[in-house]
Amino acid sequence: MRLYAGRTTDLIQDATRNIIARRLETAFVDYFRYRPSPSEVRSWEESLSRLSLVLSSAKLTDHGVFLEYQLPQSSRRLDAMITGLDEDKKENAVIVELKQWQDCEPSDAEAMVSTRLGGAVRDTLHPSVQARGYRDYLADMHTAFHEDSDPICLSACAYLHNYAASAADPIRAPKFHEDIAISPLFDRTQSTELEEYLETRLRRGEGLPILQRIEKSTLRPSKKLLDHVSAVVSGEPRFFLLDEQRVVFERALAEAKKGFSEARKRIILVIGGPGTGKSVLAANLLGRLSKAGLHTQYTTGSRAFTETLRKILGRRAAAQLTYTNNYIEAKTNSVDVLICDEAHRIREKSTSRFTKRQVRIAMPPQIDELINAAKVSIFFIDDLQVVRPGESGSADLIRKAAEKTNAQVWEYQLEAQFRCAGSDAFVNWIDNTLGTRKTANQIWNASESFDFRVFRSAGALDSAIRWRQSEGASARLVAGFCWPWSKARSDGTLVDDIVIDDF
Repeated sequence: MRLYAGRTTDLIQDATRNIIARRLETAFVDYFRYRPSPSEVRSWEESLSRLSLVLSSAKLTDHGVFLEYQLPQSSRRLDAMITGLDEDKKENAVIVELKQWQDCEPSDAEAMVSTRLGGAVRDTLHPSVQARGYRDYLADMHTAFHEDSDPICLSACAYLHNYAASAADPIRAPKFHEDIAISPLFDRTQSTELEEYLETRLRRGEGLPILQRIEKSTLRPSKKLLDHVSAVVSGEPRFFLLDEQRVVFERALAEAKKGFSEARKRIILVIGGPGTGKSVLAANLLGRLSKAGLHTQYTTGSRAFTETLRKILGRRAAAQLTYTNNYIEAKTNSVDVLICDEAHRIREKSTSRFTKRQVRIAMPPQIDELINAAKVSIFFIDDLQVVRPGESGSADLIRKAAEKTNAQVWEYQLEAQFRCAGSDAFVNWIDNTLGTRKTANQIWNASESFDFRVFRSAGALDSAIRWRQSEGASARLVAGFCWPWSKARSDGTLVDDIVIDDF
């Protein structure tokens, strides 16, 4: 999906006539079925006007351009991509990340700076880090850039058209030198250098066929978490973290380092719905922190998920995977970093059916046990998920427990969608239609590549799913905990617990 595709001459003309933002706004409404925020429209007006001036000055007028191009299997969109041939007639595409920043401050996290966003100064990714991440992700996920016989050469840069960097500016700090070398950063005084950067890669033009090739090429399916988690835990990156995922990752690393020297506990609360990459981020943190020599444990309340991970990782790494009820007798700060995935499955207390009533009454809440055990606690949670009765985990529960221990808290929201082909619109429409939460997507978008149907019977649903499976699709029929589950028969066969009419 992209909101704009065409020739650079069209972009230059639309920007000159001051209608480029209007075109993007119309395309946005057509696809998402609601209006973009006024701040996003203003951003398009200013940033794309500046980009068009660069393209015009560099005489890049026989080239292709995407605006607001959606990354495969993600809801994230890159700002602009310019296509064309270089001097050797090699096909090229250049990602240009556009920023309206005017100043920034240093951050103690590795890949971040602090700047004013949404009315407050916040940690955010360095623009070159962000641009490089988009390039790496797209190159890994799109066959036009890695699997075809003659892949398109992909590069990226960042253009801060309102920013004038001083010699000692934090945006050019030594820790960013590698990222800037790979994905250069140009400020408002360097439009000529940006023109040269683009012109070197796109000199011969003829960019429209390259644009069309990208649109027609196939997308490789996203990596499966469990297929790659073993390598991740060994410290080998297999997933590219984007935007707020990377922000959380860098903040967690920074706080883990501080945990040794400061007595005050640190808690990172990460809130996100299904498909926002919580478990991918948690696995990356487990790998990086373990490789750094920190005593890191990964805990969940899900037996199925934990046991599957243990099988994949093997006996040696399995000790790092625990259950949330394993910290009853844990000593204070016995763990450097505790990663609690699916924190909504935290129970009121760490009891079992064998726990005596008087013992249960005297036990502290499970959330207190978890926070007590670790110097740094990282909770990944979805407040809208409820799996079993008795699970009381919530963002508010964690906040109150943190306040009791005077812990320092960082809170982040994961919003990018990595399931459902990265479609925010589809996920929002489902949530709105089922009454989970009110969203702007109240109308079904017929252009979405989803098949949504309501069946008159469970048997008809089952037949439709099996038919799709016979065509080669992966398929699954699922049921919740709203039926009583029986034990297996003596011969090991299972009872049909779910009976609906003749199904």
